[in-house]
Amino acid sequence: METQGKKILIIEDERPISRALELKLIRAGFDASTAADGEEGLNYLSKQKVDIILLDLMMPKKDGFAVLKELKEKGVTTPVLVLSNLGQQEDANRAKALGAKEFFIKSNTPIADIVQHIETILG
Repeated sequence: METQGKKILIIEDERPISRALELKLIRAGFDASTAADGEEGLNYLSKQKVDIILLDLMMPKKDGFAVLKELKEKGVTTPVLVLSNLGQQEDANRAKALGAKEFFIKSNTPIADIVQHIETILG
């Protein structure tokens, strides 16, 4: 399957990280958009269908756990990849229990690996 035009939403409050992800994904042929917090991300998702969601856990307004919970309650089946600096196994387990497909620790995961993972999922 072509990556061309596949929509990805990055919900991340750290602007340098969201910008780096967005640029890398656009370069890889994806249609990437960003939201600065969980509330903005959910608002975007209520209007737009996306193929994959990249989600930070620690954010203002609504954190990633609240976003995952709301997506699950709404029956949203879009794959969610969690990118977090929370390295505790219980955080990963909680995120996966709420429907996250994958859990990456930002400081341990190069952006290129994340892009490659997205290509595998959508490929």
